[in-house]
Amino acid sequence: MSTTSFNVPMRLRRNRKSEPVRKMVQETILMPQDLVAPLFVIDGMQKQEPIHSLPGVARLSIDLAVQEAQALYELGVCAVALFPIIDPRLKTPLPSEAWNPQGLLAVAIQEIKARVPHLCIIADVALDPFTPHGHDGLINDRGEICNDATIECLIHMSLMQARSGVDFVAPSDMMDGRVGAIRKALDEEGFQNVGIIAYSAKYASALYGPFRDALQVRLAFGDKKTYQMDPANSREALLEAALDEEEGADILMVKPASLYLDIIAKLRNQTKRPIAAYHVSGEYAMAMAADRLGWLDADKVLYETLLSIKRAGADIIFTYAARRILKNL
Repeated sequence: MSTTSFNVPMRLRRNRKSEPVRKMVQETILMPQDLVAPLFVIDGMQKQEPIHSLPGVARLSIDLAVQEAQALYELGVCAVALFPIIDPRLKTPLPSEAWNPQGLLAVAIQEIKARVPHLCIIADVALDPFTPHGHDGLINDRGEICNDATIECLIHMSLMQARSGVDFVAPSDMMDGRVGAIRKALDEEGFQNVGIIAYSAKYASALYGPFRDALQVRLAFGDKKTYQMDPANSREALLEAALDEEEGADILMVKPASLYLDIIAKLRNQTKRPIAAYHVSGEYAMAMAADRLGWLDADKVLYETLLSIKRAGADIIFTYAARRILKNL
């Protein structure tokens, strides 16, 4: 056998030779505190409704949501994001249920904060769960989404959430100027410590189907392309984020996440603000469906996906895989 020594200037494989060495030089580490767990809340007691399109995820009554929040906190997750499933009888064109201080979302915030006071509670600010047409804003006679009138509703909704004890309001509606308007209203009401997670770059993606199924929301007409972003655009995302930061956003969001790693990376180079990324329902559902068919290992794929999102520059990851992935952290 030849003993010829090749002139290899650097043997990078030395840093891969064993698990302890690989861990020692690992550049990106995914931790429980990086994750935000979305919770779907329904009315009633001791109710759990599995979501067929999101295997392993269920709609929970408030008492069970409290228990899940407590369990997640004990496992190291620092935050949950709340999404209410609204009785169709309460959905109206002017969706006052969205800011009902005795409504499902308000009570869920209060109950979780009372039982798990150190858990960070994030609440969605958007009208689609509360409207009969399923859009994120008010509709005029021409079927157009009304930007400024919608913002007035979002302000009412944000103030209700702040009074209920939320830590962050998270406007996901993509109306122009809503971050500044919400910040001004919160400050004027004495809620300077309530933060804003702005869905700054929320794309009109094909990956939201399971989420809408979970919320039991259906579009009565059209699509959301007049207010959510075109997937073809990246400079626009940076402009949206810069405007939200200027208006007072504390955290900037990119949604979806794994198909938009370039957006996360570009935004990381632009801002010093924390960046959140939403690993959305379709991204989760694809991995779970492939696992069910025996084509992929969901746990490994989900871990690799979330790791890549953090590697791209995200500080915070909203994911339906939070509970599932914790055992691998």
